[in-house]
Amino acid sequence: MTEIIRHCPDCSRSRLFAPHHDLAGFCPDSADQSCPEWLCVACGATLLIGAIPIAAGPSLAVTTSRSDRVA
Repeated sequence: MTEIIRHCPDCSRSRLFAPHHDLAGFCPDSADQSCPEWLCVACGATLLIGAIPIAAGPSLAVTTSRSDRVA
């Protein structure tokens, strides 16, 4: 099992992190099976480490008008 040491935001110190999934090379959320989710072995906080691919899609435009505002 691969483990790394990173700063844990919940523990406020350097801690040991392990991959989220028990099976090596298995991540249902990633096409190439490399999971960016790592768990702190002390408290269970999750870090996203590495590049996270984002699917291209239609851009979302946000518009506001005077009728949308609440005073």
